[in-house]
Amino acid sequence: MPVGQPSAHKPKWFKSSYSGGNATECLEAAYTPDGVLIRDSKRASGPRLELSREAWAHFITGVPAR
Repeated sequence: MPVGQPSAHKPKWFKSSYSGGNATECLEAAYTPDGVLIRDSKRASGPRLELSREAWAHFITGVPAR
């Protein structure tokens, strides 16, 4: 999926539960009708990675459980 700004949808961002307690390593995600957006919380107005539902599901199933 393309990197850039999302369409007219206003995403509701949340921090990853694995980001840790410090302010230097924080990932945020937002669900959209088409998939998931991911961004660096330190650069909220910066680029966003947009993943389709299928790509996100494939990624999640490949991540080992802690």
